[in-house]
Amino acid sequence: MTKSALQIARAAYQPKLPKALRGAVKASEGEPTQSVADQHAIKELFPNTYGMPIVKFVESDQKVEYPAINVGVILSGGQAPGGHNVISGIFDGVKKLNPDSKLYGFILGPGGLVDHNYMELTADIIDEYRNTGGFDMIGSGRTKLETTDQFEKGLKIIRELGIKAIVIIGGDDSNTNACVLAEYYAAKKYGVQVIGCPKTIDGDLKNEMIETSFGFDTACKVYSEVIGNIQRDCNSARKYWHFIKLMGRSASHIALECALQVQPNVCIVSEEVEAKNMSLDDVVTYVANSVAARAAQGKNFGTVLIPEGLIEFIPAMKALISELNDFLASNAEEFSHIKKSHQRDYIISKLSKVNAEIYASLPEGVARQLTLDRDPHGNVQVSLIETEKLLAEMVGNKLAEWKEQGKFVGKFASQVHFFGYEGRCAAPSNYDADYCYSLGYAASALIANGKTGYMSSIRNTTAPADQWIAGGVPITMMMNMEKRHGEMKPVIQKALVKLDGKPFQAFAAKRDEWAINTDYVYPGPIQYFGPTEVCDQPTKTLQLEQSK
Repeated sequence: MTKSALQIARAAYQPKLPKALRGAVKASEGEPTQSVADQHAIKELFPNTYGMPIVKFVESDQKVEYPAINVGVILSGGQAPGGHNVISGIFDGVKKLNPDSKLYGFILGPGGLVDHNYMELTADIIDEYRNTGGFDMIGSGRTKLETTDQFEKGLKIIRELGIKAIVIIGGDDSNTNACVLAEYYAAKKYGVQVIGCPKTIDGDLKNEMIETSFGFDTACKVYSEVIGNIQRDCNSARKYWHFIKLMGRSASHIALECALQVQPNVCIVSEEVEAKNMSLDDVVTYVANSVAARAAQGKNFGTVLIPEGLIEFIPAMKALISELNDFLASNAEEFSHIKKSHQRDYIISKLSKVNAEIYASLPEGVARQLTLDRDPHGNVQVSLIETEKLLAEMVGNKLAEWKEQGKFVGKFASQVHFFGYEGRCAAPSNYDADYCYSLGYAASALIANGKTGYMSSIRNTTAPADQWIAGGVPITMMMNMEKRHGEMKPVIQKALVKLDGKPFQAFAAKRDEWAINTDYVYPGPIQYFGPTEVCDQPTKTLQLEQSK
């Protein structure tokens, strides 16, 4: 691998660790837990891993001699900055327990476990990837671990390599799979531990014990830098409205965090759209009003931030997508044989009257995008729906109508952008480098303490790293029942933007000013080196949430 100057410099960075993980570690256990909802159903499905206590690691004077252990690690789902540091943390953690311990990486995600595709991760390999972005050390994949056949195939290579524990690094769906695997191996008394780590740039895998998912900090800083560049261009040329869609399919955390960092003219928050029962036309009118208000001041330019999953939060669209999901889950084979030119009419003929009318009213491109193949979890692939183009076009049409009626006197020209993949493999910020390394190290401590069905947890991360609280949370504690592929399934409950939470309230208090004024912030690139107030700060979201 040819290294850039940045990579060479970053390799020398030593991630910070919580004080409790630096020496001998003792596990302190709390009270029994229960799932966030649907307690009876979750307990019935996970009898061997339900109700376990929260674990907190504390410093210990007792030195314990651990036998050498072999551990397997899997990167699952979309990339997020810091994954390599989680693996580095696991490696250093198990080597500290016993220098003869080994770490195996399964190639290209959970499929590597099932297909017995793996490599031993040695110190030379680990050192190549410390503090780097991407998941290219072992690759990632989206294979779902859900069948007995997969579990048993995985067990075969686990036994062959003498692996004691598997660490699955992933988002809510991947950690749900980790929980199912942990339960299966526990029920069979196979003696194989399964630990999860919270990854997703979307920021929707969090709760009182998981402050943030790793990668969110870095991705938001990368997007904010580019949005800041666009806003500077916007304020220089003064002739375009930029419609910028940001990743985050199930929650608006990224859009909200970027808004707090760059102060755009408009930021749509999907959760608010749903709470206010807004229609697509309501959203378009809201943006058009901002354009008209600025035009009245002679400002024919601006920026609009749009969450990737907006379409699914518009109540009428949500109902349509729900019916489409159920219909396509049951009739996928028949639909695949319908000619593309007839698919629209076919769908309209199969939907309920209300949803058929909404579907028929959509532009051809958006209607087609709603019927594309679902992801492995049965969800619409919202990243393929060009919401930014849809809104730019519809706002343009609305303003043209107003112009004819004498309600709009300005000019309107738009540019569209989608920022997603640009942020997923960025070199991790200092925060993510430290947080991820600590998550991996804590995972090794959970393994040493015989835990399974737990997610690694690092809290109090707005404080200096030596004050961070390391431990583990039972994955069942985060679960509820949701409909997937037409059936009720146990899944980790997604964390949406709370409209009464401090981050949204801070945004809501300022957005009317930002809408009219050109009060842009240009945050610039992530700073790795320099004053701590520049380079070591967590997201504004986390700072607001944790402020006392």
